[in-house]
Amino acid sequence: MKKQQFDAIIIGSGQAGTPLAFKFAEEGKNVAFIEKDKFGGTCVNNGCTPTKAYVASAKRINDIKTASELGIEISETVPVDLEKIKERKDKLVNESVEGIKRGVEENEKITFFHGEAKFIGYKTVEVNKETLSAEKIFINVGGRPHVPEAFEKNDYLTNESILELKEIPDHLIIAGGSYLGLEFGQMFRRFGSKVSIIEKNSRIIHWEDKKVSEEIQEIMEDEGVSFYLNAECVSSEKNREEEITLHFKQNGEKKQVKGSHLLLALGRIPNSDLLQVDNSNIKTDDKNFIGVNDFLETSVEGIYALGDCNGQGAFTHTSYNDYEILVNNLFGDKSRKVSDRIKTYGLFIDPPLGRVGLTAHEAEESGYDFKVVEYPMSKVARAKERGNIKGFMQAIIDNDTNKILGACVLGIGGDEIINGFTNIMYADVAYTVIRDGVFPHPTVSELIPTMLEKV
Repeated sequence: MKKQQFDAIIIGSGQAGTPLAFKFAEEGKNVAFIEKDKFGGTCVNNGCTPTKAYVASAKRINDIKTASELGIEISETVPVDLEKIKERKDKLVNESVEGIKRGVEENEKITFFHGEAKFIGYKTVEVNKETLSAEKIFINVGGRPHVPEAFEKNDYLTNESILELKEIPDHLIIAGGSYLGLEFGQMFRRFGSKVSIIEKNSRIIHWEDKKVSEEIQEIMEDEGVSFYLNAECVSSEKNREEEITLHFKQNGEKKQVKGSHLLLALGRIPNSDLLQVDNSNIKTDDKNFIGVNDFLETSVEGIYALGDCNGQGAFTHTSYNDYEILVNNLFGDKSRKVSDRIKTYGLFIDPPLGRVGLTAHEAEESGYDFKVVEYPMSKVARAKERGNIKGFMQAIIDNDTNKILGACVLGIGGDEIINGFTNIMYADVAYTVIRDGVFPHPTVSELIPTMLEKV
């Protein structure tokens, strides 16, 4: 079969691949755009968009349930219709998917291939038995849920399949106490499920500082979520009554918990193994992440890896930043690189956690001389007025430079407030710039200068 030649081949329509396809088309280049599933990748289909829609529903339910604390009495129990919650989620997802689809179909420079791609030679890709070649190839294949071998033949849910449920689980068991496990745990507890979370480490989200982990656990325990720590999942089984038993070892002792549904939230693995990248001499590490340099180029000149599959970040915002770095280096002044990126992320429980830069533990391990300043949400007037005083703010200040090494905001608005610290860190200026700023009252952010006065 004749080989089709393109200026660029883009494999995957996630948060880096999709804008890159349109950018190449805008530059007058002919693009082969390959997607094996739906347009938009994880974020649009079973990541940010759908989960945050569910988080919003769960928060609204909790607002109603706790309305009496703010003097509003609701006499009737509020029923939760998971099918309607799902319908709203599906509508949001479909709007985004259809938007991308229309844009691709209307662009004469983009040739779309719906199928699974694999490398069959040097800069040569096969999809649907068609052979494609290009001098520049971009891999944006994302990742998938990690399912241990012991669970592969059993009945379980992932972050994808749990979003297709139409009935609320009676008892949701969650294996994994990280982002996915905590967000789904709180939302389904608020929907009405009994929730048990099993975590192999001594703390949930164990890479965070101890105080953050413990505070988040307390927030969720106050809502009725149960935790089993130092607990390694071993296997699961379902009996004739459709009851699931999860077997685990806690501190060396064999234990079990029974429930109606099991969610595996044990991390994600890159999809690079599905591409047969060895056929193009592309190097991967021991976890199958595709190795890239500071400009996202793989071990093969002209082939790049973007997003979750390159191990340089597992977030939508890092994937999109990969796109920005590539565009700058392909069409701009070549001034941007991966190592300029400051780590930042959010945990979207309620109240949320916003994090940027180093934790105190990381700063200590890196040998910095630093101070840590904190301010409890219980002393923030705006948090009191809004009826949510859980959490705290924290900043880590370098004693040598007076610059912010890292910060976190666990509390009401934390996922948005953290951006104030992020801006100061990218500006590469002293903490005093934000300390001496004037913030509007009454807000949560106005207490940042107050906290920084403690330095």
